[in-house]
Amino acid sequence: MKGKILISVALAAAVILGGCASDNGVHTATEVYGEIPDVQTNEIEENTAEQETSDSTEEQGDIQTENNKTENNQTENQEEDNAENSQTEQQEQLQSNEEQQETGETAQTEGNEDEITEETEEEEAEENDGAAAAYSAYIKVTGTGVNIRAGAGTSYASLGAAEQNTLYACLGQSGGWYKTLYCSQTAYISAAYCEIVEIEQSADELVENVIAEGLKLLGVKYVYGAVRYHDGTGKLYSGFTDTQFDCSSLTQYIFYKGAGVLLQVNTRTQIYQGEHVEKSDLQRGDLMFFTNDSRYYNTGIERVGHVAVYLGDNYILHTSSDYAKIEQLTTKRWNYFLEARRVL
Repeated sequence: MKGKILISVALAAAVILGGCASDNGVHTATEVYGEIPDVQTNEIEENTAEQETSDSTEEQGDIQTENNKTENNQTENQEEDNAENSQTEQQEQLQSNEEQQETGETAQTEGNEDEITEETEEEEAEENDGAAAAYSAYIKVTGTGVNIRAGAGTSYASLGAAEQNTLYACLGQSGGWYKTLYCSQTAYISAAYCEIVEIEQSADELVENVIAEGLKLLGVKYVYGAVRYHDGTGKLYSGFTDTQFDCSSLTQYIFYKGAGVLLQVNTRTQIYQGEHVEKSDLQRGDLMFFTNDSRYYNTGIERVGHVAVYLGDNYILHTSSDYAKIEQLTTKRWNYFLEARRVL
């Protein structure tokens, strides 16, 4: 499976610009030139009217000069103010542009992150869909009494005979023969008398492990009251053999071997384990409990007389009266159905 990918981009820009302050005040003549010096009276009396006129003219000239300088200073100060204001406006505009650029880049980054997140989620969904679509292939026997042989050819010994419409694990093909498992060993069935069917796998690996253990035991003979693998708590029984099972000893064995689950020793105790499952919600790996001919009219727990493992598509893996097999649920078997339990 692919995992989620988030990209975080942080962009920061700060511009700090400053200006220098200037003296905007208007200077007086006294401030520029200092105090006006005192004039001797006798010197003033000796001046002629012409001299007075000249002095008056000079004073006016000085005043005009001072006024001109003041105006110049004011003009210079105004120019400085204008320059500072222009510089400040340029700085503010620059900062505004940068902020807009940052905002645009942030929005674009967030948009890119959203796109990446969506793509990641789509990829994960595709991976999950792919995993959910996994199927197991089975050999479905179309002939009657078809030989199961030790090798891919009629010259090999027959290990047993397969019933019509029963399923076996498909492990591959060699020429015109399908490779399978039978009584815990490799075996072959002629492709001329078979077809391949597929059943959707469980997403739970333990469920598939349990079923894989059961596939090894297809063809093993049924023996009522066969010795259990353990006592229900994990303590192994002596005398156990994997060459014979009844229905509840088979489920106990494959659930322990495949998933480490401790099932009790018979159907009437196993039915209390796990959680109840509605018939409409049956899933691969669920235990199905039935009554049978001899217990049909009993009441309560005494009605329970058989257990099987549900595989999907109306198929069960179980052993009943002859040997371990995979077959479809018949109408009669459905009429005997009591309850389903989920232990995985």
